[in-house]
Amino acid sequence: MNSNCQMVIRQIRGSLITVAGATLLSISPAIAQMNSGGAQQQASPAQQTAPGSQPGMSSLDQAASQAQDPSAQMMDKAFVRNALQGGMAEVQLGQLALQKSNNDDVKQFAQRMVDDHTKLGDEMKQVAQQMNVKPPDALSGKDKSTIAKLQALNGDAFDKAYIKDMVKDHEKDQKEFKQEAQSASNPALKQAAAQAEQVISQHLQMIQQIAQKDNVVASK
Repeated sequence: MNSNCQMVIRQIRGSLITVAGATLLSISPAIAQMNSGGAQQQASPAQQTAPGSQPGMSSLDQAASQAQDPSAQMMDKAFVRNALQGGMAEVQLGQLALQKSNNDDVKQFAQRMVDDHTKLGDEMKQVAQQMNVKPPDALSGKDKSTIAKLQALNGDAFDKAYIKDMVKDHEKDQKEFKQEAQSASNPALKQAAAQAEQVISQHLQMIQQIAQKDNVVASK
């Protein structure tokens, strides 16, 4: 083999070695990237959070957050406003009974109304503040009408009318507070309604006993 052929062969070998080296260098990063991407893809499902959840929230907190749907919140807020308004009426009617009643049992019951519903109102105001509910500053039209009717009465006529109103009112309130204690979506309101329902049940028993003793029949 002459020197020219040997030179050509050496040049071809050098070119092949160079091409092979460059190919290996270009493949290695690609393989490393593929391995890294696969690891990330395998890890990503464990890092995903449930739809609607927030990082750092426990499963119980997430469930409570999802349970607070807008319609339930509106119903809870309406109940809080009505409860505060009704409590105001109970206090004012109790104060009126303390002034007008000739019946010691009625006066004792009326004082209980003032004391208990003042306390219940203060507790419900705390719930209202948590729920961003503005407490009402006036009685409902129905309660204003009831107070006006009772203000025009005196003596036994007042006592009978007051007893009738209290029996019907507490029967209605007991049902509403019991239902709210079971169905409220707000935990604080649920607890407050349950506690108030127990007090209202005691009031109902008291006024029913007074009505029976004085032969007063509350019409349905």
